[in-house]
Amino acid sequence: MSDDLTQNQIHNVPEGFQVLPWHRGFGRQIGPLFEKRAKGCVTRAFRVGEHHTNGMMNAHGGMLMTFADLVWGAAVEKDDDTWWVTVRLVCDFLSGARHGSWVQGRGRVISTVDGVHTVDGRIWSDDQTLLTGTGIFKIIRRRDQHG
Repeated sequence: MSDDLTQNQIHNVPEGFQVLPWHRGFGRQIGPLFEKRAKGCVTRAFRVGEHHTNGMMNAHGGMLMTFADLVWGAAVEKDDDTWWVTVRLVCDFLSGARHGSWVQGRGRVISTVDGVHTVDGRIWSDDQTLLTGTGIFKIIRRRDQHG
């Protein structure tokens, strides 16, 4: 996959969404991903591209679950330097998203005990809920990238 986003990959992005600057590793492989922050709420999104699809040209369940992990984990972020790991992720698949669909997600922290955050969340496209579930996340210290 190229590091350059093509117009095809970022077409028709709703107002307020900015591309996430993930240019390496796994985030680069599944992107482009987008984010909108407003009133303490983080909404992340992606347009279902060919590389996100299964044999039926729907967003692959693995992509939706990965996206849920990234969306719900964002609910525990305090700033750009907040790093977290997923302890547990539980997803209920309710519907599919066709190739070209704009998929969005949001999570909210429902409890914090001993530095472990429980988040519930929803992933949707248009007015259709695709996936719901919960995640458990722990904030960690950022490691030196060379060590």
